[in-house]
Amino acid sequence: MADGKGRYAQIVQKLKTHGHHLTPQRLAIIKAIVESDRHPSVEEIHARLRKTFPTMSLATVYRNVMLLKSLGEVLALGFPDGSNRYDGRHPFPHPHVVCVRCKKIVDPELQSGRELARAVGDATGFRILSHRLDFFGICRDCEAAGKKGCGAGQAAK
Repeated sequence: MADGKGRYAQIVQKLKTHGHHLTPQRLAIIKAIVESDRHPSVEEIHARLRKTFPTMSLATVYRNVMLLKSLGEVLALGFPDGSNRYDGRHPFPHPHVVCVRCKKIVDPELQSGRELARAVGDATGFRILSHRLDFFGICRDCEAAGKKGCGAGQAAK
C-alpha cells in the first residue's frame, strides 16, 4: 500500500489499537514519513517539522520513529556510514536503488523479491525472516549533471 493517506490511517489505527496517544507532534511525524518518497532520516523529519513545532526535539522524532518501527509500520534502512533512513510507505523488506552521489533512494517496482527470498531459503535450508537488497549507482539527475553532481554529499529530502 503506497497511498500516503491510506498508510497514515493504517498507522494511526495501529497506534490507537496499542493504546498510544495521538499527539499533534506524533501525527505530524507520521504524516512526514508516509508522505515522503525520499526515505527521510530522523534529522530530515525534524528539520521539516521544526517550522510547525519549533520546540520539538530531535529525540522526540527519534523516539516516535522507533515506536513506529517497533510496530512494524516503518522500515529502517541502515547504511555503512552510520546513517539511517526510513520507509513508511513500504514497511516490509523490498529492494532499493541508492544514488551514491545525492543519496536519493528509489523503490523499484519488482515483484520477484519474495520469490528470491523463498528460493534462497529453499537452497540453504534457512527459514528467511527478513532480507535486504540494495543497488548502488548514480541517478539520472546526477548523471546528467556530470562532475557537478546533483547535490553530491547533500542528504536527500
